[in-house]
Amino acid sequence: MVSAPVWRPLAAARSLPTAVPRAALNSPPNFCSPEGLNLVSFAPPVTFSQRADFLRMAARGRKLARPGFVLQAAKAIPGVPVRVGYTATKKIGNAVVRNRARRRLKEAARLALGEMQISGMEFVFICRQDTGLLPFATLCENLKTALAEAAK
Repeated sequence: MVSAPVWRPLAAARSLPTAVPRAALNSPPNFCSPEGLNLVSFAPPVTFSQRADFLRMAARGRKLARPGFVLQAAKAIPGVPVRVGYTATKKIGNAVVRNRARRRLKEAARLALGEMQISGMEFVFICRQDTGLLPFATLCENLKTALAEAAK
């Protein structure tokens, strides 16, 4: 069995112009460079995972249903950063499906909350069957409209 380093650029790439394209195929992308991915970076919101927090939100939170999720929102102490919780029931599928839906919802919420600068609120996002199937842009748009309505 033969093994070779995959990510090491070819030594000839420094001096031989014909080796540069081949070396570029074997090199990892440089995400720190301007040519790399241009991702918006917002800090993830503070999450809660205690069952009591979820029960409190279910009892007193305002519920907004959208095609990809259900949002429960409640006012918190003014000036406190937003706290969020995510949940996906076994009704939507096995662990792989639930985790994928939860990851997509977390990322959409991180982007939306970072753009909207909401404070003094608590949110619970409940995944639905369509959370993993909706186009991500649609999920983000639905999330922004629901957050704007809940923050009123």
